Order: sequence, then structure tokens, then C-alpha cells
Amino acid sequence: MLLFPACISSAGVSMSTREIVYFDSPGKKNTDAVLDAVAKRVKEGGIKHIVVASSKGQTAAKVLSRFRAARVDVVVVTSHSGFEKEGEIEMAPQVERDLLSKGARIVRASHVLSGLERSMTRKFGGASRVEAIAEALRALFGQGMKVCVEVTVMAADAGAIPCGETEIIAIAGTGWGADTACVVRPAHANDFFKFEVREVLAMPRIRHPRRRK
Repeated sequence: MLLFPACISSAGVSMSTREIVYFDSPGKKNTDAVLDAVAKRVKEGGIKHIVVASSKGQTAAKVLSRFRAARVDVVVVTSHSGFEKEGEIEMAPQVERDLLSKGARIVRASHVLSGLERSMTRKFGGASRVEAIAEALRALFGQGMKVCVEVTVMAADAGAIPCGETEIIAIAGTGWGADTACVVRPAHANDFFKFEVREVLAMPRIRHPRRRK
């Protein structure tokens, strides 16, 4: 069953056309436009779960405010304890309580595309295969897309979203806010290569700071 308008070519190939929002640069200034693109896709149907990356909770609060009445579950994936400073959590307790009171589910876990591998790199040098995957996603599609993939896997491993053929929307950004959103088929970390990015809703065209010649 197709959940969006489709057309059939003369060759009998089922296909669809969809709008993608492209930004000239990454960053939190794109957040509202990303949420507009997500709202349009949610309205078309077939999406019951949104996963959003949010370290301190501001982006998560915007997503909850926007989609609270849309009958979608919002999962907030935040940075692990000690990400910035040993033993500390970035999201303030009151912010976390507020998000939970508004119906969000919060996932805090080791970052699946770095985790222990990053500690090994810092200690012994070199790079791991996991970090190579992260860097490839970052280089080819931007930091936001890398984080979209990462937080979806983290949410799947935490049991916060269904895993398999249920499609969800992932939202993430470069640094702060949101500049990327996509429809994905989730997968667990132990079955990572079943993960699929099925639709890109919004992303930066220029993903790296411009360099002076």
C-alpha cells in the first residue's frame, strides 16, 4: 500500500515524486523549515514515530510543541552521560522532566557510531571501522544525516521505536537545532546494514564551512 501519491510509467514502474528542502548552509537557523517539511510528510500519512536528536532539549521541545496533536510518538535521543564532561549530563533535569510530562520518551545511551571505538582511537591512534562509517556519512551527506542514522539505531536498540519495515522520521542537525530530516527503515546496531534511508525531506546542500581560496 502506497501512502503517498504515485504514478505509473508506461513501462509499468511504480514511482512517486516528492519535494526535498535544500539549505544553502547547515545550522540551527534551518530548524523551523525542517519541521515544516516533516509536518507535510506526517500529514501525508504512514508515520507514527519521530526520533529527534537533542542534547539540551531545545530542539526536542520544538518538535513536541509542533507534533503533540499529530498522534505521533516522539523519541528524544540525547547525548550520553559524560559526553562533554565526565559524570555530567547535558540535559538539565527540569528540561527532561518537562519533555517527559509532554509525552516524549528519552533515550540516553552510548553513541552507536563512536562509543568505545572513539576511546580506542584516542588512546592508541588509528581509526575503527565504526568511525569510518560515521565519517563517510558525515562527508557524503553531512553531520545531520550521520546523526539521523545514529540516533535511530540508538532508539531501536533501546526498544523505543519499532524495528523492521515500520518507517519513522529522524530529525537531527549540525551542532545545534535541526537541518536534516529523513524517512528511514530502522535497524538495530547488530544488523546495521539493514538500515535504509528511504526519503530525504530536508538537508543542507553545502555541508561544510566554506573555505577561503
